[in-house]
Amino acid sequence: RAVRKILVNYAKRQVGNKVYQGQSSFLPLKLNMAGVIPPIFASSIILFPATIAQWFGSGEGTIWLRDLAATLAPGQPVHEILYASAIIFFCFFYTALQYNPKETAENLKKSGAFIPGYRPGDQTAKYLEKITLRLTLLGSLYLVVVCFIPNFLIAWKNVPFYFGGTSLLIIVVVTMDFMTQVQAYMMSQQYESLLRKANFKGGLPTR
Repeated sequence: RAVRKILVNYAKRQVGNKVYQGQSSFLPLKLNMAGVIPPIFASSIILFPATIAQWFGSGEGTIWLRDLAATLAPGQPVHEILYASAIIFFCFFYTALQYNPKETAENLKKSGAFIPGYRPGDQTAKYLEKITLRLTLLGSLYLVVVCFIPNFLIAWKNVPFYFGGTSLLIIVVVTMDFMTQVQAYMMSQQYESLLRKANFKGGLPTR
């Protein structure tokens, strides 16, 4: 849920004879825009050779396939290096698909908003792109740490851990999303109840 809030100012607007003062707001950019997709994709791709070896690794001509599957087994150095690299790659790849700094800069320009110290348009887009790259790098390293802590405890410390890093991350994210949805539903019910009471006190018919 960590976000980077970027200050956004709105220019003064004149509607008829009235001049509306500019307002300030924040543009939230998530630290981890990709969510749990990168670890899922990374683990699926790395475990693919092991799956192929289970299907076709019984013959003598497929010894290399079994060796490859053993090299890429969880806990092996090659597996850990490739797993971390794949998580970082898919973080950048999926974030690039989800978020477009140029489109955001164009929308800010159309709405009369600007980031202090940066001109609307290309300069704003470059600034947002730089911030996005930094956030994506930090988010990918965060995912690597979260996914590797359980694996490290299982492989090297022999700690009985029933969930892998990817599974644990999925459970936490789904639980947090569920709690957010429940809180939003409860807030909407409270607002609806307050509106009904206000309409009743004002003598207006309630629906």
